[in-house]
Amino acid sequence: MDITATIAKLKAEPGFSEHVGMVLVHNGVVRGTSRADGARVSAVEVHPDRDRIAALCREYQARPGIWRVLAEAASGRLLPGDDLLFIVVAGDFRENVKATLAEVLDRIKAEAVVKTETCER
Repeated sequence: MDITATIAKLKAEPGFSEHVGMVLVHNGVVRGTSRADGARVSAVEVHPDRDRIAALCREYQARPGIWRVLAEAASGRLLPGDDLLFIVVAGDFRENVKATLAEVLDRIKAEAVVKTETCER
């Protein structure tokens, strides 16, 4: 996902300025160390469930104050520093947008993305 282009497209949509006061972006990248034990990560194999991601975006986009929720997950073998997950949430007020981004991020990670780390031990 090209974040700049995605936001520009959102801004060009009818209704943007009437419904949006905040756009938040999550850009998850592959960490160089494992969350589990701090071991050095050499690669991550990622398998996103794109249908589940789309369903979660639709669910959260239906919330009051939320105008758009977009998400894109990479797939395959990724290296530390590679982009892994993009999420864009656009809505009316920061209270609505911040909460929605946090919740949809947690659910996508828990329900729609499987990662397997290869670590140097």
